[in-house]
Amino acid sequence: MDIEFSSPDIQDLSEQQRIMTKQLGDICGRKLRTRLADLRASASVAELSSGRPHPLKGDRTGQFALDLHGGKRLVFESANNPVPTHEDGSIAWNHVTKVRIVFIGDYHD
Repeated sequence: MDIEFSSPDIQDLSEQQRIMTKQLGDICGRKLRTRLADLRASASVAELSSGRPHPLKGDRTGQFALDLHGGKRLVFESANNPVPTHEDGSIAWNHVTKVRIVFIGDYHD
């Protein structure tokens, strides 16, 4: 899958190990690197199996999350244009082949 980032800060956090370790810690940083590699290696979101992949609800409807460590999550949305949907309007994650990372952290705080 192709990966985009919603901001330069999120891109730096995702690509620079020093920043990753400083902000997330060693264990969570390693999990983040693994989850990003999983995303790149998958043809679609439906192929993800590690990190308890799950669509989000409420004010994060339309986003998808992967667990990292200690309550932290990697949150992304479809970057396909147009976003693939089912007849009921929900996102067809099995057809999403491009994602945009929008948040890394604990959104429960």
